[in-house]
Amino acid sequence: MTARKPRYSKEEMERRGTEIYESKIRSQVEEGNHGRIVAIDIETEAFEMADETLEAVKRLYDRVPDAQPWILRIGHRAVFRFPRIVFHND
Repeated sequence: MTARKPRYSKEEMERRGTEIYESKIRSQVEEGNHGRIVAIDIETEAFEMADETLEAVKRLYDRVPDAQPWILRIGHRAVFRFPRIVFHND
């Protein structure tokens, strides 16, 4: 297994990934793919889409082995959703 290390700060990854998605990818993928995952290489602008995060990233690494992936869920502000936990004081 190849050890991959980020070459950018989290802030730079987010900035570049979001910019690429909004300017070049969104119009290609948004219709009919709500909730799917997009993995974007912030250096080459290559992207892959899948139903699961790991699959999208794996496909991206298969195409661009040295990718710096930024991951988005189409139509959502966050990739993951945490369940709501309700505590009762009985």
